[in-house]
Amino acid sequence: MNIEIKSPEEAEMKKFLEERHDAEAKRILRFLNMPDLSRAEGSPLKEIVERASKVNSLEGFDVIQIPEIIPTNILFDLFNMPPGHPARSKSDTYYIGDDYVLRTHDTVFWYYYLNYPEIKERIANKEILGVICYGKVYRKDEIDRSHMNVFHQFGGLHIGPDDKKTITPEDLKNTLSEVARSIFGDVNFRFYDHNFPYTDPSFEMEAEINGQWMEMLGSGMARKSVLANFGLTGYHGWAFGFGLERLAMASMSLPDIRLLWSEDPRIKKQLRLGNKYIPVSKYPPITRDISFVADKNFIPNNYFDLLRDLGLPAGKAGGDLIEEVGLIDKYENAEKFGEAKTSYAYRIVFRSNERTLTSGEVDEIMSKIYSETAKQFKAELR
Repeated sequence: MNIEIKSPEEAEMKKFLEERHDAEAKRILRFLNMPDLSRAEGSPLKEIVERASKVNSLEGFDVIQIPEIIPTNILFDLFNMPPGHPARSKSDTYYIGDDYVLRTHDTVFWYYYLNYPEIKERIANKEILGVICYGKVYRKDEIDRSHMNVFHQFGGLHIGPDDKKTITPEDLKNTLSEVARSIFGDVNFRFYDHNFPYTDPSFEMEAEINGQWMEMLGSGMARKSVLANFGLTGYHGWAFGFGLERLAMASMSLPDIRLLWSEDPRIKKQLRLGNKYIPVSKYPPITRDISFVADKNFIPNNYFDLLRDLGLPAGKAGGDLIEEVGLIDKYENAEKFGEAKTSYAYRIVFRSNERTLTSGEVDEIMSKIYSETAKQFKAELR
């Protein structure tokens, strides 16, 4: 069964954002309007979804599509992340007001699935349930070739009545082994104990790709206390989730996450799982430094959002011109800068995956960066 959850609250929050004119609102709307690569024809992320969905252990599972704007009490509280939990930090999460956020994980689909009327009927009949969910998630993050603040996840949940079927960690590991082989072929993999707020026991899975062990996904047995938060008792089972970009990049030896968003036909035709990526050309980088003094409450991830905004070519949905931002100096000197002030120096590396940048266009972007750094962060440029 295919389930799509429509949220009146999400529509209201989008309208609220559209009525605002601040940089954060425009940024969030841009994120929401970016394509979902897990559903985009020709994307290797969609190819991973298709392969994983077809393994024997997931055959017949429901597929659910959920809202991208989620109330905090659902996204966090119901999943054992109470107020004060690091995951709720505004330095890592995109808030819309105080009570709504862009979803930071796709495990929240448990709530929407288990509260769907037809599923509640099946629970009343003590049926065994299985569901997968995939799509975009959002987290503030650093800028480098491995991270973006808009990315994609794929998750699964399989539960059954305690008195009808026993679902074990071995069942989970067998399922994940099938998923790994569907993506990478006959590879070595291993599990080790981990800790997640909504599963216990929990496991990380690693796969050996190109001679190196790579973290592939998180998983575990669904915590009964979390299921009880949704009003479900007398059920048990397993759950898992993984990021699609990490696996796609490993499969193709892709050096830069921005390539997954490229519209360059020379790049797009290479983006197939198992196809080793060959650079179309190594365009040269252009490096610029910026230093400034800001208040101690300065949040680097918020600054990286600004840089991403200003480094985005007009008309592009993803894949900005800033390849990496590194902190090269940070220090405090109350006598020189004043109390509660900190000096920061960042090195910004500009590089396009599709063409050679000119010093002139980089200087134009840097001019905006200087101006907006001073304006938005009340920073003193040095």
